[in-house]
Amino acid sequence: LIFTMSLAAGTSITISSNHWILAWTGLEINTLAIIPLISKSHHPRAIEATIKYFLTQSTASALILFSSLTNAWSTGQWDITQLNHPTSCLILTTAIAIKLGLVPFHFWFPEVLQGSQMTTALLLSTLMKLPPISLLFLTSQSLNPTLLTFLAISSTLIGGWMGLNQTQTRKILAFSSISHLGWMTAVIVYNPHLTLLTYALYVMMTTTLFLALTHTKVLKLSTMLISWTKMPMLNATMMLTLLSLAGLPPLTGFMPKWLIIQELIEQEMTPAATIISLLSLLGLFFYLRLAYHSTITLPPNSSNHMKLWRPNKTSNTPTAILSALSTSLLPMSPLIATMF
Repeated sequence: LIFTMSLAAGTSITISSNHWILAWTGLEINTLAIIPLISKSHHPRAIEATIKYFLTQSTASALILFSSLTNAWSTGQWDITQLNHPTSCLILTTAIAIKLGLVPFHFWFPEVLQGSQMTTALLLSTLMKLPPISLLFLTSQSLNPTLLTFLAISSTLIGGWMGLNQTQTRKILAFSSISHLGWMTAVIVYNPHLTLLTYALYVMMTTTLFLALTHTKVLKLSTMLISWTKMPMLNATMMLTLLSLAGLPPLTGFMPKWLIIQELIEQEMTPAATIISLLSLLGLFFYLRLAYHSTITLPPNSSNHMKLWRPNKTSNTPTAILSALSTSLLPMSPLIATMF
């Protein structure tokens, strides 16, 4: 309870602050609150993940502090929106890229997710991305568009490419997260509100997927092959959610990609829009593979896994609501786009 409340407090402090020191304090509270949750299982892999997470996040926090100090020293401003010093902008972009796990600072993220439990991995993929994205949102007018476009294209490429040969579901979702963060970074300079919309829809779809995987107790693809018999309906909705994450129409996930491509073309960034669209096909391949494993293919021979007992009848109401939203919001695109 204490760690969960600390996570909520740290996130609230960062997203509501105007002063750099307050924002940095919120990020530190977040880091210190999530560390015991990652290491809760006391497994050697969880301890390794905790140490990796601590080292990368503390490096990023130090860079954020250094960036804000440099900016305050040259401009006399501690306001987050008044980031005018070029060196400070560059250091801050690097720090936020480390915090989010953008390429080329992405190596820690799949390893940390693989060492965490499902609920902690969900927190790391969704809630822990909000404070850095809010800092990017507040400083978006000061950042270098060329650098952010490079980070975005690299993240979409590596996120799709490295997810192709993974067999662990948490690692696949980690590379999925890196790829989606590339889409958000591509448009943040031109339309920050569109980044927030993309983030909100990504959180909704990823939460649905993590909840479904938690219910079916699937940690790798070979287990997913035999999960169909336990919860057929949940597996069917999980397949639709995976296709929605891939960005296929007429599902919800098509909306942010469509709006981002439209915005990039309006800003005369047609080459970047074309490249990022083509690179998303890499992600589509491993989402399709997951979808096939979850519903369409059956194992050709007997599996080595122990047969799992049918789980107790538990309430899947949140998963059902999120699944419906994750697949059917595309017709409301004009309304949602107007709201954001």
